[in-house]
Amino acid sequence: MSRTRYPGPVTEAKVHPHRLVEQGFASDEVLAGILDRYPAELFDINLYDYDAEGQVSLRTGARGRLSGSDLLAAIQQGRLWVNLRGVETAWPELWAAAMADFHAIQATYPGMKAVTNAGQLILSSPAARVPYHFDAAGVVLFHLRGRKRLFVYPGDEAHLAEVDMENVVARQTTEELPYTLAFEPDAQIVDLEPGQALTWPLYAPHRVENLDRFCVSLSMDYQTWPSRWRNGALYTNAVLRRAGRRPRQTDSMAVPELAARWAASLALKRAGALKSRIATLERDFEPQVGSTDGARALR
Repeated sequence: MSRTRYPGPVTEAKVHPHRLVEQGFASDEVLAGILDRYPAELFDINLYDYDAEGQVSLRTGARGRLSGSDLLAAIQQGRLWVNLRGVETAWPELWAAAMADFHAIQATYPGMKAVTNAGQLILSSPAARVPYHFDAAGVVLFHLRGRKRLFVYPGDEAHLAEVDMENVVARQTTEELPYTLAFEPDAQIVDLEPGQALTWPLYAPHRVENLDRFCVSLSMDYQTWPSRWRNGALYTNAVLRRAGRRPRQTDSMAVPELAARWAASLALKRAGALKSRIATLERDFEPQVGSTDGARALR
């Protein structure tokens, strides 16, 4: 039974094997070296705070001047969630190995054909949690170190309103979605160990908890033509909604209409129809070894 209203070859969360751990990509020595040379503009460093109802507030940080080994120590001791974007160009050795495993996983899903791939390396503190959100792409999460628990929710309107999807795709908000504790009985729960990779349905909302250990994962996004068409339709709908229109939902559109709205989105983006509201998030901390959260406030 599919857990999403959006068609696609992946219908539920499923675990697959991968071979990245045995190739040594997640050791302290290798990670410290990568952190030393990774471009600072490709770092996303986040702190998430939660209230009793699970609602989240986000703080973003700057790379700072720590050495790679000290930055790794701050992540391992604190409460940080660090994304290193652009793995496909910044760490080509890891990317080549991951793509080999991706092709093996893709072959298990008849009809799945990625046309673009991109990745981010995720280094996260033992107590880190990622809030309820969705990705505007298919995802394979390769887990390399530590233990991680994922909660994957149905992709229906109740759990994933299309108006919220529009805002994320159009970069009017970050990926976090409205959340309530009432969603919890609906979650498919998967614990990931090193050497395992997880797939889930396109757009399925999910959240992540580390299980008391420093974690390393490679999150590989992939786009198919159907996902590109739908993302374009979501962007076009966001523009129409901003203009006071009430566009119908994309799950009621056939392929020709989705493709037409994708084509329209290309022109709208070139025209600057919607300015990104998340391009310049204020950064208010940087990593620090020995502090409670692994961070210190920027003055």
